[in-house]
Amino acid sequence: MITLTINKIATTVDDGTTVAAAILNAGVKGFRTSVTGESRGPVCGMGVCFECRVTIDGVGHQRSCNIIAADGMEVVTGE
Repeated sequence: MITLTINKIATTVDDGTTVAAAILNAGVKGFRTSVTGESRGPVCGMGVCFECRVTIDGVGHQRSCNIIAADGMEVVTGE
């Protein structure tokens, strides 16, 4: 098990879990907001659609479905 922070809330997940899965397990519905203000989240789950972009450890626009969660990681969604 590892612990990461999602929107300033500590969340524990199994080692090997993607950031997208960790975000969904934490109950966060929206990963980012579109330019028209709509809530967006993962669609393809394999990094093609870019809808799951979040900020990870201060780096924006990271595709959360392609990144494995790490202990101590800080994730910020657009919601």
